[in-house]
Amino acid sequence: MVAAIGDTRQPLRLDTTRGNDATDRFPELGGLPARLAPHRVVLDGEVVAFGDDGRPNFGLLQHRMHLARPADAARVAATIPVCYVVFDLLWLDSEDLTGFTYLERRHLVTELVEPGDGLLVPAHQLGDGADLLEAARQSRLEGIVAKRIDSLYRPGARSPMWRKVKIRPRQEFVIGGWHPGERGRLGQLGSLLIGYYEDAALRFAGKVGTGFKARELDRLAGLLGALATDESPFTPAPPRFVSRSARWVRPELVAEVTFGEWTDEGILRHPSYIATRADKDPRDVVRET
Repeated sequence: MVAAIGDTRQPLRLDTTRGNDATDRFPELGGLPARLAPHRVVLDGEVVAFGDDGRPNFGLLQHRMHLARPADAARVAATIPVCYVVFDLLWLDSEDLTGFTYLERRHLVTELVEPGDGLLVPAHQLGDGADLLEAARQSRLEGIVAKRIDSLYRPGARSPMWRKVKIRPRQEFVIGGWHPGERGRLGQLGSLLIGYYEDAALRFAGKVGTGFKARELDRLAGLLGALATDESPFTPAPPRFVSRSARWVRPELVAEVTFGEWTDEGILRHPSYIATRADKDPRDVVRET
Protein backbone atom coordinates (compact mmCIF):
# COMPACT_ATOMS: atom_id res chain seq x y z
CA MET A 1 0.00 0.00 0.00
CA VAL A 2 1.41 3.37 -1.04
CA ALA A 3 1.16 6.25 1.41
CA ALA A 4 1.38 9.81 0.14
CA ILE A 5 2.19 11.99 3.14
CA GLY A 6 2.19 15.74 2.84
CA ASP A 7 2.48 18.44 5.44
CA THR A 8 -0.37 19.31 7.79
CA ARG A 9 -2.10 21.26 5.01
CA GLN A 10 -2.01 18.25 2.66
CA PRO A 11 -2.80 15.25 4.84
CA LEU A 12 -2.29 11.53 4.46
CA ARG A 13 -3.56 9.52 1.52
CA LEU A 14 -3.39 5.71 1.46
CA ASP A 15 -3.71 3.94 -1.89
CA THR A 16 -4.01 0.18 -2.36
CA THR A 17 -2.01 -1.66 -5.01
CA ARG A 18 -5.06 -1.32 -7.26
CA GLY A 19 -5.13 2.44 -6.82
CA ASN A 20 -8.13 2.59 -4.50
CA ASP A 21 -8.22 5.22 -1.78
CA ALA A 22 -8.18 3.41 1.60
CA THR A 23 -7.45 6.42 3.82
CA ASP A 24 -10.80 6.46 5.65
CA ARG A 25 -10.42 2.81 6.68
CA PHE A 26 -7.49 3.57 8.98
CA PRO A 27 -8.20 6.81 10.88
CA GLU A 28 -5.52 6.18 13.51
CA LEU A 29 -2.87 6.74 10.81
CA GLY A 30 -4.09 10.28 10.15
CA GLY A 31 -1.38 11.76 12.38
CA LEU A 32 1.51 10.47 10.26
CA PRO A 33 1.98 13.73 8.29
CA ALA A 34 2.67 15.60 11.53
CA ARG A 35 5.23 12.95 12.45
CA LEU A 36 7.14 13.55 9.21
CA ALA A 37 6.63 17.31 8.86
CA PRO A 38 7.85 19.43 7.21
CA HIS A 39 8.68 16.78 4.62
CA ARG A 40 6.35 15.60 1.87
CA VAL A 41 6.94 11.97 0.99
CA VAL A 42 5.58 8.96 -0.87
CA LEU A 43 6.18 5.71 0.96
CA ASP A 44 5.72 2.08 -0.06
CA GLY A 45 4.57 -0.10 2.80
CA GLU A 46 1.83 -2.22 4.28
CA VAL A 47 -0.89 -1.70 6.86
CA VAL A 48 -0.51 -4.42 9.50
CA ALA A 49 -2.52 -5.53 12.51
CA PHE A 50 -0.47 -7.34 15.14
CA GLY A 51 -1.81 -10.15 17.31
CA ASP A 52 -1.16 -10.65 21.01
CA ASP A 53 1.92 -12.70 20.09
CA GLY A 54 3.47 -9.74 18.28
CA ARG A 55 3.14 -11.36 14.85
CA PRO A 56 1.26 -9.86 11.90
CA ASN A 57 -2.30 -11.21 11.96
CA PHE A 58 -4.13 -11.12 8.64
CA GLY A 59 -7.31 -12.37 10.26
CA LEU A 60 -7.46 -9.26 12.45
CA LEU A 61 -6.72 -6.99 9.50
CA GLN A 62 -9.66 -8.44 7.58
CA HIS A 63 -11.97 -6.82 10.14
CA ARG A 64 -10.60 -3.44 9.03
CA MET A 65 -10.07 -3.78 5.29
CA HIS A 66 -13.64 -3.44 4.04
CA LEU A 67 -15.11 -0.83 6.38
CA ALA A 68 -16.39 1.91 4.06
CA ARG A 69 -17.92 4.21 6.68
CA PRO A 70 -15.45 6.34 8.69
CA ALA A 71 -17.56 5.91 11.85
CA ASP A 72 -17.34 2.12 11.58
CA ALA A 73 -13.59 2.29 10.95
CA ALA A 74 -13.05 4.50 14.00
CA ARG A 75 -15.12 2.19 16.20
CA VAL A 76 -13.22 -0.97 15.19
CA ALA A 77 -9.87 0.86 15.39
CA ALA A 78 -10.35 1.12 19.15
CA THR A 79 -10.02 -2.66 19.52
CA ILE A 80 -8.01 -3.59 16.40
CA PRO A 81 -5.37 -0.89 15.85
CA VAL A 82 -3.05 -1.00 12.87
CA CYS A 83 0.48 0.10 12.09
CA TYR A 84 1.95 1.34 8.81
CA VAL A 85 5.07 -0.71 8.08
CA VAL A 86 7.41 1.20 5.73
CA PHE A 87 9.30 -0.79 3.10
CA ASP A 88 10.57 1.92 0.77
CA LEU A 89 10.82 5.67 0.12
CA LEU A 90 9.80 6.74 -3.40
CA TRP A 91 9.58 10.54 -3.18
CA LEU A 92 11.09 13.06 -0.79
CA ASP A 93 9.95 16.67 -1.00
CA SER A 94 10.59 17.60 -4.65
CA GLU A 95 12.80 14.64 -5.59
CA ASP A 96 11.84 11.36 -7.29
CA LEU A 97 13.87 8.59 -5.62
CA THR A 98 12.84 5.65 -7.81
CA GLY A 99 16.10 5.99 -9.74
CA PHE A 100 18.16 5.63 -6.58
CA THR A 101 19.46 2.21 -5.57
CA TYR A 102 17.62 0.22 -2.94
CA LEU A 103 20.43 0.69 -0.41
CA GLU A 104 20.43 4.46 -0.98
CA ARG A 105 16.67 4.60 -0.45
CA ARG A 106 16.96 2.48 2.69
CA HIS A 107 19.49 4.85 4.22
CA LEU A 108 17.22 7.80 3.50
CA VAL A 109 14.07 6.21 4.91
CA THR A 110 15.75 5.05 8.12
CA GLU A 111 17.09 8.57 8.68
CA LEU A 112 13.70 10.13 7.95
CA VAL A 113 11.28 7.87 9.81
CA GLU A 114 11.40 7.47 13.57
CA PRO A 115 9.44 4.33 14.50
CA GLY A 116 6.60 4.48 16.99
CA ASP A 117 2.93 5.46 17.28
CA GLY A 118 1.65 3.60 14.24
CA LEU A 119 4.79 3.84 12.12
CA LEU A 120 7.41 1.10 11.79
CA VAL A 121 10.48 0.58 9.59
CA PRO A 122 11.60 -3.06 9.78
CA ALA A 123 15.37 -3.56 9.83
CA HIS A 124 17.09 -4.85 6.70
CA GLN A 125 19.98 -7.28 6.66
CA LEU A 126 22.91 -7.50 4.26
CA GLY A 127 23.90 -11.09 3.52
CA ASP A 128 23.28 -14.26 5.56
CA GLY A 129 19.92 -14.76 3.85
CA ALA A 130 19.67 -18.41 4.87
CA ASP A 131 20.03 -17.48 8.54
CA LEU A 132 17.40 -14.77 8.21
CA LEU A 133 15.01 -17.20 6.51
CA GLU A 134 15.48 -19.70 9.33
CA ALA A 135 14.86 -17.00 11.92
CA ALA A 136 11.64 -16.09 10.11
CA ARG A 137 10.68 -19.75 10.08
CA GLN A 138 11.29 -20.08 13.81
CA SER A 139 9.16 -16.97 14.39
CA ARG A 140 6.38 -18.45 12.23
CA LEU A 141 6.39 -15.54 9.80
CA GLU A 142 5.22 -15.72 6.17
CA GLY A 143 8.72 -15.40 4.72
CA ILE A 144 11.28 -12.83 3.63
CA VAL A 145 11.88 -10.61 0.58
CA ALA A 146 15.37 -10.70 -0.92
CA LYS A 147 16.38 -7.55 -2.84
CA ARG A 148 19.50 -6.63 -4.79
CA ILE A 149 21.06 -3.64 -3.04
CA ASP A 150 21.62 -1.94 -6.41
CA SER A 151 18.03 -2.45 -7.60
CA LEU A 152 15.90 0.50 -8.69
CA TYR A 153 12.23 0.90 -7.83
CA ARG A 154 9.97 -0.10 -10.73
CA PRO A 155 6.39 1.11 -10.02
CA GLY A 156 3.74 -1.39 -11.07
CA ALA A 157 6.22 -3.93 -12.40
CA ARG A 158 7.71 -7.19 -11.14
CA SER A 159 11.47 -7.27 -11.00
CA PRO A 160 13.79 -10.30 -11.01
CA MET A 161 15.98 -8.28 -8.63
CA TRP A 162 13.36 -8.73 -5.87
CA ARG A 163 12.42 -12.22 -4.75
CA LYS A 164 9.73 -13.20 -2.25
CA VAL A 165 10.77 -16.33 -0.37
CA LYS A 166 7.71 -17.81 1.32
CA ILE A 167 7.70 -20.09 4.32
CA ARG A 168 4.80 -22.49 4.03
CA PRO A 169 3.95 -24.93 6.82
CA ARG A 170 2.91 -28.42 5.78
CA GLN A 171 1.10 -31.21 7.54
CA GLU A 172 -1.35 -34.07 7.01
CA PHE A 173 -5.13 -33.65 7.01
CA VAL A 174 -8.01 -36.10 6.80
CA ILE A 175 -10.22 -35.89 3.70
CA GLY A 176 -13.88 -35.73 4.74
CA GLY A 177 -15.48 -34.67 1.49
CA TRP A 178 -15.08 -32.82 -1.79
CA HIS A 179 -16.66 -30.22 -4.04
CA PRO A 180 -17.35 -30.75 -7.75
CA GLY A 181 -15.29 -28.62 -10.09
CA GLU A 182 -16.51 -25.65 -12.11
CA ARG A 183 -15.49 -23.98 -15.38
CA GLY A 184 -12.14 -25.52 -16.37
CA ARG A 185 -12.70 -28.44 -13.99
CA LEU A 186 -16.33 -29.09 -14.79
CA GLY A 187 -17.05 -32.78 -14.33
CA GLN A 188 -13.94 -33.27 -12.17
CA LEU A 189 -13.00 -32.85 -8.54
CA GLY A 190 -12.82 -29.17 -7.65
CA SER A 191 -11.57 -29.14 -4.06
CA LEU A 192 -11.06 -31.41 -1.07
CA LEU A 193 -12.72 -30.75 2.29
CA ILE A 194 -10.16 -31.50 4.97
CA GLY A 195 -9.86 -31.63 8.74
CA TYR A 196 -8.00 -32.95 11.75
CA TYR A 197 -8.93 -34.81 14.93
CA GLU A 198 -9.45 -33.09 18.25
CA ASP A 199 -11.15 -34.76 21.23
CA ALA A 200 -12.12 -37.72 19.01
CA ALA A 201 -14.01 -35.37 16.62
CA LEU A 202 -13.02 -34.47 13.07
CA ARG A 203 -12.74 -30.67 12.94
CA PHE A 204 -13.20 -28.89 9.62
CA ALA A 205 -10.06 -27.01 8.50
CA GLY A 206 -11.09 -25.71 5.11
CA LYS A 207 -10.93 -26.76 1.49
CA VAL A 208 -7.96 -27.17 -0.81
CA GLY A 209 -8.41 -26.68 -4.54
CA THR A 210 -4.90 -26.15 -5.91
CA GLY A 211 -1.81 -28.30 -6.42
CA PHE A 212 -3.51 -31.09 -8.41
CA LYS A 213 -2.29 -32.57 -11.68
CA ALA A 214 -4.83 -34.00 -14.12
CA ARG A 215 -3.83 -37.60 -13.46
CA GLU A 216 -4.07 -37.08 -9.70
CA LEU A 217 -7.57 -35.62 -10.03
CA ASP A 218 -8.69 -38.79 -11.81
CA ARG A 219 -7.03 -41.01 -9.19
CA LEU A 220 -8.62 -39.11 -6.30
CA ALA A 221 -12.05 -39.25 -7.94
CA GLY A 222 -11.85 -43.04 -7.99
CA LEU A 223 -10.69 -43.26 -4.37
CA LEU A 224 -13.33 -40.86 -3.08
CA GLY A 225 -16.12 -42.45 -5.05
CA ALA A 226 -15.54 -45.71 -3.19
CA LEU A 227 -15.81 -43.90 0.16
CA ALA A 228 -19.02 -41.95 -0.53
CA THR A 229 -21.45 -41.47 2.37
CA ASP A 230 -24.56 -39.37 3.02
CA GLU A 231 -23.41 -37.96 6.36
CA SER A 232 -20.83 -35.29 7.06
CA PRO A 233 -17.91 -36.69 9.10
CA PHE A 234 -17.10 -33.25 10.54
CA THR A 235 -18.12 -32.07 14.02
CA PRO A 236 -19.49 -29.45 13.97
CA ALA A 237 -20.66 -29.47 10.36
CA PRO A 238 -18.89 -27.00 8.03
CA PRO A 239 -20.67 -23.73 7.25
CA ARG A 240 -23.72 -23.95 5.01
CA PHE A 241 -21.97 -22.37 2.03
CA VAL A 242 -19.53 -25.30 2.19
CA SER A 243 -21.99 -28.07 3.07
CA ARG A 244 -24.74 -27.34 0.54
CA SER A 245 -22.68 -28.54 -2.45
CA ALA A 246 -20.40 -30.98 -0.62
CA ARG A 247 -20.00 -34.67 -1.41
CA TRP A 248 -19.16 -36.46 1.83
CA VAL A 249 -16.80 -39.43 2.23
CA ARG A 250 -15.80 -41.71 5.04
CA PRO A 251 -12.69 -40.18 6.67
CA GLU A 252 -10.20 -42.85 5.64
CA LEU A 253 -7.84 -40.93 3.36
CA VAL A 254 -5.02 -38.63 4.51
CA ALA A 255 -3.59 -35.84 2.35
CA GLU A 256 -0.44 -33.80 2.88
CA VAL A 257 -1.01 -30.08 2.36
CA THR A 258 1.02 -26.88 2.45
CA PHE A 259 -0.60 -23.62 3.54
CA GLY A 260 0.06 -20.03 4.46
CA GLU A 261 -1.31 -19.88 8.00
CA TRP A 262 -4.33 -20.58 10.20
CA THR A 263 -7.06 -17.97 10.50
CA ASP A 264 -8.48 -17.07 13.91
CA GLU A 265 -11.48 -19.24 12.97
CA GLY A 266 -9.28 -22.32 12.55
CA ILE A 267 -9.37 -22.38 8.75
CA LEU A 268 -6.31 -22.72 6.49
CA ARG A 269 -5.24 -19.82 4.31
CA HIS A 270 -3.97 -20.58 0.78
CA PRO A 271 -3.71 -24.38 1.13
CA SER A 272 -2.20 -26.45 -1.69
CA TYR A 273 -2.35 -30.22 -2.17
CA ILE A 274 0.85 -32.30 -2.23
CA ALA A 275 -0.13 -35.98 -2.09
CA THR A 276 -2.06 -38.63 -0.19
CA ARG A 277 -0.33 -40.45 2.66
CA ALA A 278 -1.00 -44.18 2.88
CA ASP A 279 1.40 -44.48 5.84
CA LYS A 280 -0.65 -42.25 8.15
CA ASP A 281 -3.59 -43.43 10.25
CA PRO A 282 -6.37 -40.81 9.96
CA ARG A 283 -6.98 -40.99 13.72
CA ASP A 284 -3.40 -39.83 14.32
CA VAL A 285 -3.91 -36.60 12.35
CA VAL A 286 -4.06 -33.62 14.71
CA ARG A 287 -3.44 -29.91 14.33
CA GLU A 288 0.33 -29.40 14.51
CA THR A 289 0.69 -25.58 14.57
